[in-house]
Amino acid sequence: MTALVVFFMCWSLFQKHCGAKVLQLLRPCQKCFLKSWPWLKWLLCVVLLGGLVTWLVLDTSRNPEQLVSFAGFCFLVLFLFACSKHHSAVSWRAVFWGLGLEFLLGLFILRTTPGIQAFQWLGDQIQFFLSYTTAGSTFVFGNTLVEEVFAFQTLPIVVFFSCVMSILYYLGIMQWLILKISWVLQVSMGTTPTETLSVAGNIFVGQTESPLLIRPYLADMTNSEIHAVITGGFSTIAGSVLGAYISFGIDAASLIAASVMAAPCALAMSKLVYPEVEESKFKGKENIRLSCGEERNILEAASNGAAASVGLVANIAANLIAFLAVLEFINAALRWLGEMVDIEGLSFQVICSYILMPVAFLMGADWADSPLVAELLGIKIFLNEFVAYQQLAVYKKNRLSGLEEWNGSQKQWISERAESIATFALCGFANFSSIGIMLGGLTSLVPQRKSDCASVVLRALLTGICVSMLNACLAGLLHVPTEVSDCTTFLRNTNFSSTSYAMYTCCKQLFASSVLGENGTLSFTGSWAGVEDSVLCLVQCCGHYNHTACAG
Repeated sequence: MTALVVFFMCWSLFQKHCGAKVLQLLRPCQKCFLKSWPWLKWLLCVVLLGGLVTWLVLDTSRNPEQLVSFAGFCFLVLFLFACSKHHSAVSWRAVFWGLGLEFLLGLFILRTTPGIQAFQWLGDQIQFFLSYTTAGSTFVFGNTLVEEVFAFQTLPIVVFFSCVMSILYYLGIMQWLILKISWVLQVSMGTTPTETLSVAGNIFVGQTESPLLIRPYLADMTNSEIHAVITGGFSTIAGSVLGAYISFGIDAASLIAASVMAAPCALAMSKLVYPEVEESKFKGKENIRLSCGEERNILEAASNGAAASVGLVANIAANLIAFLAVLEFINAALRWLGEMVDIEGLSFQVICSYILMPVAFLMGADWADSPLVAELLGIKIFLNEFVAYQQLAVYKKNRLSGLEEWNGSQKQWISERAESIATFALCGFANFSSIGIMLGGLTSLVPQRKSDCASVVLRALLTGICVSMLNACLAGLLHVPTEVSDCTTFLRNTNFSSTSYAMYTCCKQLFASSVLGENGTLSFTGSWAGVEDSVLCLVQCCGHYNHTACAG
């Protein structure tokens, strides 16, 4: 991260002092390159395609289930192309570059050691930074409420994060970061500066704040550019609520990765679904000025940021109360209807689990986990992602606590891979309640474009939902399961007073290794063969988990 900042600073200095001279020297090379480009681009495509196929064959040979996620990724792209407004006008440069950047970011973040360490470090620092919220919330509400009541645990984080973001805007740090990200997207994908800036801004700010960055230009933007702005808002989450989801126990590194990966994918899919058929006034325009705040000092910026979050906090609280109450009412009505036709346990979640189960499976979730992942998707799309992340946090807590996977016929948690897929799939504001928020925010900025915004918003919602699913497919494709390296050593040295996921995994391995002979003798195979404490470990595991091996 330090290297990236240093690179951009050196690049700015180089452009300022030596840019014109170097461009003059490289002009003959540029002419030669442009002359050869028609055949070079095809050669590049063949090389990249060959590299991707080779990587897929080598990488998926160990875990063939990853191919399901790849098939889901291809299916979603083809589905969005089928939904395109103008099939013949699609800019394939924007589509392939956007998907390529998303894949490279995913590969770097989820597979390379520097990427994993950098984003894990960033996630840890954000969690540590957010812990300072406790100082303010305990002073105002007291320890008891902060420790026991959800609203006083989570919502003050939104206030703190909003305050910090406002300070970063006042200092110009956020503007600098957004400009650099948008420059990379614009140069590679060939999109216009206005739509690119808005989508890049969505990595850090919410769906209604991001259009403020390009407020002076909204009135003159084409329908395709407005579609891109709305899609960017639906495809990502705001920095202010990011802290709230982290406080639930959702993996911080995955949330940050999902927001970063969503930006190029949202821009690419937006140009696939609603290609540009008009002449943009901003094509080729380089100097787009970002709107800045009107604060006169850093204290005013901090105060305004905290004050602005009050509406957001109230909105989150009101939505949670309303949606959870409505969900309970719908479930009660469905249970009543179900009992009339002898269907027990009918609920909104059950219906979603059946309807969206194939989608969850295509993203890469195991068939056994697909109903729960589908349930989370349904809650996110029809209610909101806040409620869905709350439920995901419950599943994650159950898994980390080492609970039995099944309690009767009910699954208590989902696998680590399904967790990762769900985290990426839920990371976006694409739900039906966001339509009103988005339209209200945009039409207040440009009332004259109200009909244009309304005409593209449903298409943008569908695109935003699919962008999050595409990210989830990549997460499934690139996921590497974490395993306990040596279960024999782990169980022999562990304290069985409490359970954990590692204990559950190792006990499961021990159960599978145990063999009960015809004469009632117990023996062990695999890594447990010949281990002295194997019977003692089995007895301890049987004290926490049920298995046929325990009957002997």
